[in-house]
Amino acid sequence: MAELATTPSQTVGPYLHIGLTWDDGPYVAPDGTPGAVWLRGQVFDGAGEVITDALVETWQADPDGRFDHPDDPRRSSGWRGFGRSDTRDGGYAIHTVLPGALPGQAPHIDVSVFARGLLHRVVTRVYFPEHTYVDDPVLASVPSERRDTLIATRTDDGYRFDVRIQGERETVFFDV
Repeated sequence: MAELATTPSQTVGPYLHIGLTWDDGPYVAPDGTPGAVWLRGQVFDGAGEVITDALVETWQADPDGRFDHPDDPRRSSGWRGFGRSDTRDGGYAIHTVLPGALPGQAPHIDVSVFARGLLHRVVTRVYFPEHTYVDDPVLASVPSERRDTLIATRTDDGYRFDVRIQGERETVFFDV
């Protein structure tokens, strides 16, 4: 039998918003949830231009640091923990609550970004300025001069976290 050649990979965009968004995708926490905040930001390319056809996904623990997942022995009940927002309006927005700390880790939100020109998603984390990170092994693995690319800034109704795919102040991404 003849062996077929591998076909080249396709990029993960640019039509992400056509089939991968859903109406309540940005709402990890429903409207009216006590303590809910917005996590907003923009995704920038290497030239500093806003990417308007990216998709941002978030995954996080509940306020007690638990997931509604079989691998979490402290399992949360009914916590979705997953959000999805496109950037066609110039930025993304996720309505959520601050996650609790996981054992041995500071509170954070995992973020995946899909965009044209990328062969695979890029993965990063959002940390929050009011928490200490001394014992977080993931953040400790990042060179100190780059850690601030992983820390959100406070806004009136939540936090801002911009993602820079490359270039000056490129966001730290993790190989997962």
